[in-house]
Amino acid sequence: MTDALTRAREILTEFPVVDGHNDLPWALREQVTYDIDARDIAADQSAHLHTDLARLRSGGVGAQFWSVYVRTDLTGDAAVSATLEQIDCVDQLIARYPDDLRAALTAVDMEAARAEGRIASLKGAEGGHSINNSLATLRALYALGVRYMTLTHNDNIAWADSATDEPGVGGLSAFGREVVREMNREGMLVDLSHVAASTMRAALDTSTAPVIFSHSSARAVCDHPRNIPDDVLERLPGNGGVAMVTFVPKFVLQAAVDWTAAADDNLRAHGFHHLDSSPEAMKLHRAFEEATPRPVATVSTVADHLDHMREVAGVDHLGIGGDYDGTAFTPDGLDDVSGYPNLIAELLTRGWSRADLAKLTWSNAVRVLGDAEDVARDLQAKRGPSNATLEQLDG
Repeated sequence: MTDALTRAREILTEFPVVDGHNDLPWALREQVTYDIDARDIAADQSAHLHTDLARLRSGGVGAQFWSVYVRTDLTGDAAVSATLEQIDCVDQLIARYPDDLRAALTAVDMEAARAEGRIASLKGAEGGHSINNSLATLRALYALGVRYMTLTHNDNIAWADSATDEPGVGGLSAFGREVVREMNREGMLVDLSHVAASTMRAALDTSTAPVIFSHSSARAVCDHPRNIPDDVLERLPGNGGVAMVTFVPKFVLQAAVDWTAAADDNLRAHGFHHLDSSPEAMKLHRAFEEATPRPVATVSTVADHLDHMREVAGVDHLGIGGDYDGTAFTPDGLDDVSGYPNLIAELLTRGWSRADLAKLTWSNAVRVLGDAEDVARDLQAKRGPSNATLEQLDG
């Protein structure tokens, strides 16, 4: 394994990781109300965060989609404002650390950052509630650098069903399909993590550009609704999209699913949101874990998902989306953003080639953004922006 780890680090030097989802901006909001002096990621933040610059470098990260997530209990204009604050946080980080981070809006920008030895920094909105049913707001987010939008988070919205809510509109409503078309026209990637399988299928039926799953794993390996069914994975070659495997134990290890449900219930019983990562919530988590030891995922657990996803979708349609700083627990060996070489080493021992791994870590994600840009140019030459409303299309 030592030799494999050395080879993994060599591969990542040339083909660094494009990670599809990191929740550092929300962690900064929750922990220090965006006081980035108090969480200076140029210093060691391992006591507080999964992410800092030294560990990003050690992990071989070359591009990061920073999530500009807001919780679904923020709705309407409050959700839009909070999303803008998240965007501002990312912009502040890029401005503060110019030697390490480079703003990226395009696939060309990503390659330029790699050539410069900087980490391409992109933004991804997590949940359609961030646009408050407004295509103009969607376009404004694109203008501010948002390059994907996850159609839902954990709860349904008026025009799309979530994986972890009861069916509402049967996947996508008419307005939901118009959102997908407008994202195609803008060049914003349609992200299908968090959405119901019916929404995945409806989006694939509608989108003329490649889609992504910014942080999802294989449902056939771990039967959780956040994961991707095989019939959807089978459609990725025809669409050109990319599924970015996530590391969250409750999505990759079947034994962790039941344990997590009990841990979430414990948080709620004490008055906390089940996604709360504040020190008080984490203290409760640790006490629960001491009383009820949690099942432990490993690097091998995640590699099992990638092996399956490669078999079903093909190596040209895979990527990585760790969900660091958005999960209370991580697999052994993937404890923080420095852990990616361990996963690449594990895949090397399983027979993945250098060319396969270059696609997984770098090339697939860069290609999918570039392909979405090509589709957008064609669509913009044919039609102007849509001003349709939820009321017009859904009644």
